[in-house]
Amino acid sequence: MVTAAQPRPYALSVRHLGPNWYATVMGTAVVATAGSALAPHVPGLRDVLTAVWALSLALLVTLLGARAVHWSRHRDQARSHLLDPAAAPFYGCLAMALLAVGGGALTVGRDWIGLRAAVALDAVLFTAGTVVGLAAAVVVPYLMAVRHRVEPGQATPVWLLPLVAPMVSAAVGPLLVPHLPPGQARETLLLGCFALFGLSLLATLVMLPLVFARSLTGGPLPLALTPTLFLVLGPLGQSTTAVGAFADVAPGVVPTPYSEGFTALAVLYGVPVLGFALLWFCLATAHVVRARRHGMRFSMTWWSFTFPVGTCVTGAEALARHTGLVVYAGPAVLLYAVLVAAWGTAVVGTVRGLLRGELLAAPRPAPVAPRPVTARTTSGAVR
Repeated sequence: MVTAAQPRPYALSVRHLGPNWYATVMGTAVVATAGSALAPHVPGLRDVLTAVWALSLALLVTLLGARAVHWSRHRDQARSHLLDPAAAPFYGCLAMALLAVGGGALTVGRDWIGLRAAVALDAVLFTAGTVVGLAAAVVVPYLMAVRHRVEPGQATPVWLLPLVAPMVSAAVGPLLVPHLPPGQARETLLLGCFALFGLSLLATLVMLPLVFARSLTGGPLPLALTPTLFLVLGPLGQSTTAVGAFADVAPGVVPTPYSEGFTALAVLYGVPVLGFALLWFCLATAHVVRARRHGMRFSMTWWSFTFPVGTCVTGAEALARHTGLVVYAGPAVLLYAVLVAAWGTAVVGTVRGLLRGELLAAPRPAPVAPRPVTARTTSGAVR
């Protein structure tokens, strides 16, 4: 008797590969960029950070290819992601992944690929990431209003993702300013990044109260979504990083009164915003500790512990540069240690989940409640 072949315990398929996977690229790239300014004179550290950036580049290329296959072979699933209010906001992660790797090319990647190649790579990824980020910032809120039909009680920090993408452009764009011809080109890019900063900031200020109100009045988030509370740190740390980057490149690019204004903004904006980020960090940590006690297991949302924390590291580094205060340099080192630990934990959990076939498996259907027994059903059964 011939028996049927036993099915494999898992199969690597891209059918259920969602846009949230770009968070692995973001979280890996920020480990390299955030660490580059902490201890530049530690022997061997620069090479390690460059290797981490190279890993983020490899992840980006792999995911872009896998997502292209996903759209070509599983278009129905891709459309369902776009029309799903829980999945659509993650399209902002595509833009941020492109921007994070591009910024890392000029920060640490140039050590291996050379300055000219780094500038070219960053220019391409910055342009693509900015275009995708602006599209996500418009399309996703539009779909939420027209197709998703969400309610305030459903608000989660995930809603911030498409709105934060332009802020990442604002933060990494100034890296390209010195490599443009002096005059109009440099000033246009700097002020364009400043416009992206304002766009993202105002949109975040509209959305953040919904998220904050939901966390206070709607009860704790589901266990799997609890790590997403750390996503709120993203616009806070990234905006502080952005104003610091503006102040770094503004002298000689814009007239003196405005360059001095950028320097003042880096401190007057960054200090209170990073203070609120510290408050939210403590609040989110308390929620995560509670969730772990109630059985929270690893999921891809654990990557929320990486990139947002990394933006707070770069924001604290910017304040340390512009104030000269150790009170900001110290927390930057501590937060970077948290970032590295979170990244290592997320990497281990992701690799384990892939090997077990859990992370790319089809989502389990929600359990169906049994029909209540009524006089009509019982009479029908008798018949």
